[in-house]
Order: sequence, then C-alpha cells, then structure tokens
Amino acid sequence: MTGATCVIAIDAGTTGVRARSVHSDGRTPESEYQEFTQYFPEPGLVEHDAEEIWAAVVSTVNAVVSRVGRDNVAAIGITNQRETVVAWSRSTGKPHGRAIVWQDRRTAQECAQLERDGLLPMVRERTGLVLDPYFSGTKFARMLRDRSIPVNHDLALGTVDSWIIWKLTNGTVHATDPTNASRTMLYNIREHRWDSDLCDAIGVPIDALPAVRPSSGRFGVTVAESGVAEGIPISGVAGDQQAALFGQACFEPGMAKNTYGTGSFVLLNVGGDCPPVTEGMLTTIAWDLGDGAPTYALEGSIFVTGAAIQWLRDGLGIISSAPEIGPLAATVDDNGGVVIVPAFTGLGSPWWDPHARGTICGLTRGSTAAHIARATIESMAFQTRDVIDAMTAASGVEFNDLRVDGGASVMDFLLQFQADQLGSTVRRPVDHETTALGAARLAGLAEGVWGSLEELSNDWQLEAEFSPEPDRTMTDLAYQQWRRAVKRSLDWAE
Repeated sequence: MTGATCVIAIDAGTTGVRARSVHSDGRTPESEYQEFTQYFPEPGLVEHDAEEIWAAVVSTVNAVVSRVGRDNVAAIGITNQRETVVAWSRSTGKPHGRAIVWQDRRTAQECAQLERDGLLPMVRERTGLVLDPYFSGTKFARMLRDRSIPVNHDLALGTVDSWIIWKLTNGTVHATDPTNASRTMLYNIREHRWDSDLCDAIGVPIDALPAVRPSSGRFGVTVAESGVAEGIPISGVAGDQQAALFGQACFEPGMAKNTYGTGSFVLLNVGGDCPPVTEGMLTTIAWDLGDGAPTYALEGSIFVTGAAIQWLRDGLGIISSAPEIGPLAATVDDNGGVVIVPAFTGLGSPWWDPHARGTICGLTRGSTAAHIARATIESMAFQTRDVIDAMTAASGVEFNDLRVDGGASVMDFLLQFQADQLGSTVRRPVDHETTALGAARLAGLAEGVWGSLEELSNDWQLEAEFSPEPDRTMTDLAYQQWRRAVKRSLDWAE
C-alpha cells in the first residue's frame, strides 16, 4: 500500500454514471453524477451509446480525482448495470453500434426457440439462470447477426464493466469478473469458465469474450491516453446487485440485502458451495476474492415495488409526489381489507409468471386513497417475504437478517412492516450508496486500503434497526390474504 487512503468507485448505472470517493478514515465522500441518453428505437428495445457512457466516466472520475487529489487515490472500483452488452473493435476501440441494454426484450423469440430446442435444463444447471432476453447471451448473438459484425480476432464482446476497463487501460486489458460473467447465460458457475457448449448453442464466439478475473484483484492500471489520471490500479469489479451485497457487508451465509428501487433485488449469501437449481430463483456468483473459493448467492427479482408508487402518482393521481405516500398511509391503522398485487408486467421471483397482471382485492365502499396507499407499501414487504421464504426453503440456509437500501428504504413504516412479515430484524445503514461502496471496498481490499472482511464489517454503520413484533397472529393472517390475492393475479393475460 502506498499510503493512499481513498478509492474511487465508478458506478455505471442504467441512466447515468456516478463517480464517488470512499475513504478508509470515514471522511465525507466526494461525488459527481452525469446522465446519458436512453434510446428506444422500437417498443421493447432499449439502447445506450457506449461512447457516451465512457465520456460520462471520464468526466465524473476526473471531477472527483481533482477534489480528493491524485496522490490520495489508491485504486478504482467498477460497478455496473448488469447484462447490457457492447461489441467493439480491438484495433480501433470503436463500438459496433449502440449497446443493447438489460431491459431490452428483442431476443424473446430466440429464447423461446432455444427452450423448444431443449436448452433450458443446461442453462439452469450450468449458469443458474433461466432462458430470458434479460440476460446477455442472446443479445450478443443478435447484435452480431443484425449488424453483420465480422467475427474475427479484432472483435471484442463484453458487458459495461469490460468496456470501461478496456477504455481505462487504452485497450491493453479485456476482462470482466465472475459476477458479471455469471449474468451472461454463457458462464459455467460451477466450473468457473466460459461454457463452449452454451456459446456454440446461442451463437457467441468464445474467443471474443473477456478474461474472467477475481472481483477483488488488480485488473490493470489507468493510462494517460484514456483521459483520466494515469497509474491508478483498477482493482475491484462487480455487477451492481452483487456490489450492493458486498457494500452491505453481508459476508456470512444467511445474510441478505434488498434494494427497494423501481423493482427490488433480493440477494441471499448462501456460502461457498454452489446450490442446486432452485425453482423460481436465480443462482449467481456473489463475488470472488481471489482465494479460490467464490461466494454464491440466490437472487430474487421483484419487478414492481417503487414503480407502484409512481403508478399511484402518475396513473391514479392519489399522490402528487412519492414522499407523500408514507404520511398518507399512516393516516389509517390498517389496509381496510385492501390488498394490491402490482403485477403490472407479470410477477418475478418466485413465480416467474409473465402472464400475471395487477389486481386490487378487498375493495368496499369504505375503501379510501389511504388504504390503497398503505396496501401498495405493504405489497413491497409481501413480495420480499415471498422471495426470502422461497430462498430459505430451497437452500436450507438459515436467514439471519435483512439489510436494506434504495429509495423506499427511507420509509420507517415499510421497514417495520417488513420486519414483522419476515420475523427477522431489518437494518438500514448510514450510507445508502451501497453499490458504489461495494465496488470501492472490493478494490480497496485488493490494494490494502482495508485489511480484511472483518474490518469492513466493523466499518458498516447502522442508521436504524427494526425488530419484529413477537405476536405473529395478525402478521400471518395478512400474509395469507396476500397469497390469496396473488393466486387471483396469476395467469391472467391471454
């Protein structure tokens, strides 16, 4: 270690890039954010300009480095929107058209055909995923075909982290980490390698894919030609949800985090043994610290949580701004029998039913906007319980506590209701930017800024803790009512 005590996290999200300093002495971080353009060529298609993402990286990183001082920067960590794919030329460094974003659904037919061809059992067993256009593999194949990109030694394929590493090192390093690789539908999470059978079946040239290196460890160093300060080690990489799990210091099996965003992502640390295929859940690599023993996680994807609050605001006009929902819900003592299942785009884990649709059950003449607001908040907690109950039942891992972040985690009512539903403690940290924090700590761990996971655990600071009510009678009755409502929402759309 050089004595530098600061790590710069590059958080390349879906709508913008944030660079943020994380200091080992706990001082206030510096942060810079820049949005980039969202392209929607047709319904269901979502694209980004990889060069615009890179320009945002250069701008934000330089701004933060100038404030903290180059000599104080020990490393860079990268976290990113997962599953988004980029193709570029090794010789020119120029992308072959726009990136195809994780939200893009253009390969739905290809995924359906691959399932008809019998590929799903192999995908489930080797990758822990399902056949869905959400993941990267079919996006790569479609990009190559639609754009007539030559498949030769000049071709590079990667997720956004790989693109950023390539640019930071001016083309000397083409690499990713296991957390991002495990979201491509091409990476064997049991054997820790790109799977040639899956690459051949899906139509992705394996030689164009990046090298897979540990999440915590030196990938390379920045060069002046990149446009950022030279000589900074790039030493930590993780997809956004795994980075949040690490940032929440969920280092022991049974620890879990939930990010309450537009949707929600629940990740449960299940330890060093890859679990068997779990119905309704995705298995993913949580991180690899370079010690030869990757940590695995079960992941549950909830499609609509915060988006339901947006619906109350924009669709129903019940509230005029999102922060109004908590005070409105607090004006009633209970939901008045109203249950909302916000399956606007189907239900994710553990149901995986694209044909489910949103329902409101239990309406009476006495139902009010406050009851609907409260039921909407409660639906976030019910869906999280669905996922965690399924995870623990399938994995046999004892669930310990839930650490939370994301926009809706500021609502104390939600977190208390969540604790009651789970029968477990819910903890909200002081630092809500857990994704950037996780990337920075993976990098800092590699470069000696922090010495151990124990030290990182001790650095995690609690803002608020919510303990469950000991009497679960009413809690379980409410959950049974939720499950009845879910049954009415399943398989609704023809």
